[in-house]
Amino acid sequence: MVGVSGGTKSMKQQLSLNVTARANTGRSASRRLRKVNQIPAILYGKHTKPETLAVDGPEFTRLVKAVAGTATLIELKRSGGSSAALSFLQEVQRDPLTDRFLHVDLQEVKADEKMEIRVRLSLTGECFGVKQQSGVLETPTQQLRIRCLPKDLPPLIEIDVTNLKVGETIHVGEIKKIPGVEYLDDKNQPVVSCVEPVAEEVAATPAAGAAAAAPAAGAAAPAAGAAAPAAGAAAPAAGDKKAAAPAAGAAAAKPAAGAKPAAPAKK
Repeated sequence: MVGVSGGTKSMKQQLSLNVTARANTGRSASRRLRKVNQIPAILYGKHTKPETLAVDGPEFTRLVKAVAGTATLIELKRSGGSSAALSFLQEVQRDPLTDRFLHVDLQEVKADEKMEIRVRLSLTGECFGVKQQSGVLETPTQQLRIRCLPKDLPPLIEIDVTNLKVGETIHVGEIKKIPGVEYLDDKNQPVVSCVEPVAEEVAATPAAGAAAAAPAAGAAAPAAGAAAPAAGAAAPAAGDKKAAAPAAGAAAAKPAAGAKPAAPAKK
């Protein structure tokens, strides 16, 4: 088992976002919203029905920059004096060409109820295997599923790879526990590994292929040269008429065996 330290501090910041209720749904209604710089959104709740909302485009852009990929709670402030709701970003859809925000999914949480959320991993420290053994870090897992109260939500899960050597792997079960946080992924699931570099082996393969290809290219030259006489052999064929004339004359000069000589032409 690899000695691993990890974890992180509990969440320090809580952001807010102004939202308004929207009655119209569907593609046409969503397009109209985007034309006025609004983003269609929906709020899912554990004990309530989904609520369709609209958020201001520039305000949401600032919010996303502040979140910066971390797990962060967001207080939704409804217009009209309605009660606020605590939530987190579940999914954000963007236009693949323009990168413009298309739709936002929010998940409501309760301060006194445990929530399930995916939290991004962050590697810390200078890996021994990379620095001293020319290894390469591989991270097959980018996020971990956790369960905790909102007050215990960590923005990131930090994993110290300082002592990780080539051939070693850190698994979920080896990550240091965070107070109030339960890891939901399989304890044997690999999180980060230090492996041998493969760049040299890959580079050697084309070189061997090039050496093998050189004789093949040289062998092709005689084949191409052998074709030249064949092309030249076609030249006499062009003079078939001249060659045929002697043949025809030869047939006339030599009468068939036993044949009588032809009578001289009458004058």
